[in-house]
Amino acid sequence: FYTEYTTVMAATTMEPIFTNESLNSLAEKKVLVVGAGGIGCELLKNLVLSGFKNIDIIDLDTIELSNLNRQFLFQRQHVGRPKAVVAKESVQRFNPEASLTAYHDSITNPEYGVDYFKQFDLVMNALDNRAARNHVNRMCLASDVPLVESGSAGYLGQVDVIKKGETECYECHPKPTAKTYPGCTIRNTPSEPIHCIVWAKHLFNQLFGAADADDEVSPDTEDPEASGEPGTSRIHDHSNKDLRPGDEGAATGGVNRTSTKEWAMGTGYDSDKIIKKLFHDDIKYLLSMDNLWKSRTPPKPLDINLTPSPTESEGATSTHNNDKISEGSALPDQSVWSVAQCVDKFRSSITQLKKELEGLGTGAELCWDKDNSPCMDFTTSAANIRCSIFTIQQKSKFDVKSMAGNIIPAIATTNAVIAGLIVMEAFKILTGNFHKCQTTYLTRRPNSKKMLLARGKLVTPNPACYVCSLKPEVCVTLDTNATTVQIFEEKVLKGLLNMVAPDVEIDDGKGTILISSEEGETEDNNDKPLSEFNIRNGTRLKADDFLQNYNLVINIQHLDRVESDRENDRMFEVTGERSEPKPLDTAKTAQSNGNMSADAQPSTSHQHETGINEIKDDDDDDDIKIIEDEETECVEAGAGDAGPLPSTESTTASRRKRKADGEPVSAKKQKLSDVDKDNDSAMADSTDDLMVVSS
Repeated sequence: FYTEYTTVMAATTMEPIFTNESLNSLAEKKVLVVGAGGIGCELLKNLVLSGFKNIDIIDLDTIELSNLNRQFLFQRQHVGRPKAVVAKESVQRFNPEASLTAYHDSITNPEYGVDYFKQFDLVMNALDNRAARNHVNRMCLASDVPLVESGSAGYLGQVDVIKKGETECYECHPKPTAKTYPGCTIRNTPSEPIHCIVWAKHLFNQLFGAADADDEVSPDTEDPEASGEPGTSRIHDHSNKDLRPGDEGAATGGVNRTSTKEWAMGTGYDSDKIIKKLFHDDIKYLLSMDNLWKSRTPPKPLDINLTPSPTESEGATSTHNNDKISEGSALPDQSVWSVAQCVDKFRSSITQLKKELEGLGTGAELCWDKDNSPCMDFTTSAANIRCSIFTIQQKSKFDVKSMAGNIIPAIATTNAVIAGLIVMEAFKILTGNFHKCQTTYLTRRPNSKKMLLARGKLVTPNPACYVCSLKPEVCVTLDTNATTVQIFEEKVLKGLLNMVAPDVEIDDGKGTILISSEEGETEDNNDKPLSEFNIRNGTRLKADDFLQNYNLVINIQHLDRVESDRENDRMFEVTGERSEPKPLDTAKTAQSNGNMSADAQPSTSHQHETGINEIKDDDDDDDIKIIEDEETECVEAGAGDAGPLPSTESTTASRRKRKADGEPVSAKKQKLSDVDKDNDSAMADSTDDLMVVSS
C-alpha cells in the first residue's frame, strides 16, 4: 500500500512537460491534416483531445468496408461516404467547440495553392501515396510552412519533420514504387498482375491458413463503384446456383454464409468444385455488377472443362504471344504456364496442400511460405488463371515469388503510435521548440536499450535534390524518336517528376514552348516525337509548375530503346551523370527552390538508387531495416523553397508572371482535381494483407 501511495503522490507532483499556457496557445493555431485514413483517424482524435481547435481535413477517398477494423471513426453505415466528412462528424463529438472544416477533394486541386497553405501554422501528412506526398512537400516548401510527414508499414513506422532550408525535404532521396491497392480492386476489378497475386495469396489463407475477414476473395458487394445491387439484366440470365459464391453458391443477400475454409473442407477440398466456384460462378456474379464494366473490359469466366494438351504438359506457353517455351530453353520457374497448365497445377497443389494440412491434425493451419513449392504452385496458378480471366499479362513462378514476398499487413497499433508521435512533434514546432524535433522510427524489435522507438537528428537538405536545391536539375534518359510530347508530359513530368500542371520550354535561345498548361495552346504537339522539335542528346528543357511554384531544368539523354522496353516502364529513367556544379554568383542569385547554401549542386539520381534505407542505432546495428514503399515509406524528411530560377527567366518566367498577375487559370488546371484521383484510389489504404502505410 505504501509503495502504491508514494507512486501516486509522486505522479501528482511531477512537473508537467507542457505548461497550461503553451497548451492553451494550441487552440489558436490553425493546422491542416491531409488524409483521414488509418493514421489520419488516430491523428485527428489526438489533436482534438490535445486542445487543437482549428483544423482543416482533406481526403479524396470514400470509406470501404475493409477500413472499419482500424479506422475507428467510421462505422458500417458510413461505407461509401467521404472519409473527411465522416471523420469531422465523429471527431466533433470529442470537442463540440472545435472548428473543423472537411474537404472531400484532392490536395492537388489548384484551389489548394500556395495562398491556401500559407494560412496554416503546420501541415501534417497522413497520406497513402507518393504523388500526393510529393505535392504537399512542394507546397509546404513554397509556402514556408512546417510539415510533419509520417508513414507505417506493418510493425514499422516513421515520423519526420520537414522545414524549408533546415531539413531534408521528402524528395531529397528517391522512393521505390508502391505496392498498395484497395480491397475492392483486388476482389472485383484487378488490372495488374500484382492484384491477382495478392488475391491468390488471400485465397491460400482462406483455404488453408489463418483466415482473416479482410482477406475475403469472393466479390465485394460493398464496392462503392458498383451499383449496390447486382445488375438485373445478368441476374435473370443465370440460375441462383451459377451466381452463388458460397457452398456451390449464393452471392447475393439472404445466404447462409460460411467461411471459405469450412466450405472447402465440406467438399473434401474437391478441386473441381473450388475451380468452378472461384473462376466461373464468382466471375459470373461479378458480371452482374453492371456498373463495374461500363468503362472496363468485362472478365470472361473460365472454361471449367479446360485441360492441358499433351504438348502443353511438356512445356509452358505464353498467353500473350503464343510462343511455345520448352523446359529445355528456359528455367522451369521462369516459364509462363498456359491457362490449361495453370488449372492442372492448381488441382495438384490443392491435393498436396490438403495432405500437408491433414498431417498436422484437426484445427491446424498452414502458413504461406514463398519457399514452399506447393504454396508457390498454388499462388502462381491461381493468380495466372485470374489474370487470364481479366485479360492481364500472366507471370512466371519466378516473378510471382518475387512479387508476392513484398506484401505487408496494416497494423492498427502501429498507426496509433505514429499518430501520437506526430502530435508530439507538432507540440515542439508550435511552442517554439523546433530545435528539439527529431526523426523517430518505430522498430520491429527492441534495441539494446529495450526501446522500440529509435530517434535520430534531423538531416540538413540534400544539395543535390531536384526539388529543394538551389538550382534543381535532373537527367532523364529516353528515346527521343519514340517518345511523344504527350507521353513525355504524362509519364515523365507528371509520373516520374510528380508535376501537376507543367509548362515546358526548350532552352534553345528562342523560348520555344513545348508544353503549356493553358488549355489547347500546345495540343498540336501531343502526338509528335520529341526529336521533331530537335530535342536530342544533351538538350536542356526548362519546366515550370505554376501550381507548385516549382522550376526544374531537365537534361535529356537519348538512348535507343528496343521494342520490348517500349512496352513497359523501362522506357524512361531519371538517371545520368551531370556536369560539375559551378560556383554561385551570389550577386545574381534570386530566390531559389530551396536551400541557399553555396554548396548547392544539380541533383544526381545515381547516388539515390537504393530502394532500402537502413537506419541504424548506435547500440544495435540490426534495430531497423525500413523498406521505403509508397505506403510503407518510412518517410525521408527535408525542406526547401519554390521560387523562380534565375536561369528560367525567359518565356516561362513571363508566362508565370502573367498568371500571378491575376489572369484566369486555364480550364486545364480547373480539371486537375482528378489528376491524382487514380493515384489516391490505386494506393488506397486497405486491410487486404497488402503493403499499407499511412492511410
